[in-house]
Amino acid sequence: MKKTVVFGFLGTKLDAIAGFGAKPKRWQKWRPTVGLCQQPNIPVHRLELLHDPRDTRLAEIIAADIAEVSPTTEVRRVELALADPWDFEEVYMRLHNFVSRYNFDVENEDYLVHITTGTHVAQICWFLLVEAHNVPGRLLQTSMRPPHSVEKTGGNPAGHVEIIDLDLSRYNQIAARFQREETDTVSRLKSGIATRNVAFNAMIEQIERVARRSRAPILLTGPTGAGKSFLARRIFELKQERQRLRGRFVEVNCATLRGDSAMSALFGHVKGAFTSAQNTRSGLLRTADGGVLFLDEIGELGKDEQAMLLKAIEDKRFLPFGSDDETTSDFQLIVGTHRDLRALVASGHFREDLHARINLWTFALPALAKRTEDIEPNLDYELARHAERTGVQVRFNVEARRRYLDFACSAEALWPGNFRELNSSVTRLATLANGGRINGADVDEEITKLRSAWNRPAQTIDNNLVQAALGIEAAEALDLFDRCQLQAVLQICRQSPNLSAAGRTLFAQSRQQKKQPNDADRLRKYLMRFGLEWEELP
Repeated sequence: MKKTVVFGFLGTKLDAIAGFGAKPKRWQKWRPTVGLCQQPNIPVHRLELLHDPRDTRLAEIIAADIAEVSPTTEVRRVELALADPWDFEEVYMRLHNFVSRYNFDVENEDYLVHITTGTHVAQICWFLLVEAHNVPGRLLQTSMRPPHSVEKTGGNPAGHVEIIDLDLSRYNQIAARFQREETDTVSRLKSGIATRNVAFNAMIEQIERVARRSRAPILLTGPTGAGKSFLARRIFELKQERQRLRGRFVEVNCATLRGDSAMSALFGHVKGAFTSAQNTRSGLLRTADGGVLFLDEIGELGKDEQAMLLKAIEDKRFLPFGSDDETTSDFQLIVGTHRDLRALVASGHFREDLHARINLWTFALPALAKRTEDIEPNLDYELARHAERTGVQVRFNVEARRRYLDFACSAEALWPGNFRELNSSVTRLATLANGGRINGADVDEEITKLRSAWNRPAQTIDNNLVQAALGIEAAEALDLFDRCQLQAVLQICRQSPNLSAAGRTLFAQSRQQKKQPNDADRLRKYLMRFGLEWEELP
């Protein structure tokens, strides 16, 4: 038969008695450490009694009383000096060091951890060590019903004992419930869309954990229309449901902020700060106090605004425009961009210290064309959204649905506007459908529209791929020459399997005149002129 070994702290209050010399009084009170050695069904062969050196006298008395009620129990006193018994890090480290050096013999001994005595911090640390199997045993809890006077109640001085096995089914049920809640949360982050892309699902699961456990800035990257704003709002709703936030969701596109209006919009201003400042303005950072501030297209933010934003993130304090008095705001920051911030840092357009501060949690949202397996569930989602907005339920005919999905998932479908463009396409189909049914003719007409939009001559359109890569305002700021050239380059990149293949196509003539052509490097440098990288192209 295996021996039973118990680990536990000395209870400086529960195990103590008034007047150490008055022995009869010791038996008029339930003492958990003594009581656990009086259990007829759980004979304790060895007790590892942890105590502070200052409590040595009490530990000796408890050991002597255990020897009287349970002569077969060996008591080993273990001195464990703690500078602060309420310091999680210190207590966990000292206990972890103790159990890591302990010579466990699981073949011949069963181990129990007594969690009734010791501080709440110690109890939690014991729980974590047992759950992580650093201690190969179970938790043990003693109690007195009713507590604690044996004399008044006529109770049993041994008290009661309950063994808590973390592998029991009831604890597994709790874990399963937690897992269900986590799965439900992940589903809410995806708006209930049953996405099939493995990488995207893994990313959403990690975002869910970060959103629950951290208030650090979150950086969402990806092409325009990939769902950055949508996901930011879902993160806010998740935190709000968990009562982690008390404020609002505040969203602003940094590409719309210019000059004094940018500083004023973000940080507020005092009356008279500039010519048109007729009244004091609190600013978006102050409005987001206690909530979430989502700065979309942060790569478009000016250098002065970047510097003030960095201070606001780090110190939670900033100066409104034109004011000498700082104001405070404690918000969760989520930022989005379709640009390569590292390239912008290298070119001097984005502060390196700000990039380092917001780059702790970075998640790259893939373009729709790289998630073709998710087009079908998103198609159903967009139809459901249309029905919710209009009150009209629209469905595809079987053949029409197959035809649309065949095209939408093909290499021909560019989707430069990503999910935003898919939404527009489904909205057109649902609006034009007669009798609530989308037929083959409706699909053929929509496919023709999409093909026409994606293949019009570059000089007559707003360069869809350029807009997807740079954003509308940045694309319109380019000369027509640069827009046409970049559109053609992006089109080749879209059709090529990798950077080198695209470079060989684009530099097919000039590369023949070079002894060591480096097509990939030439193309990479060209893309960097616009702050673009191959991996993030739409």
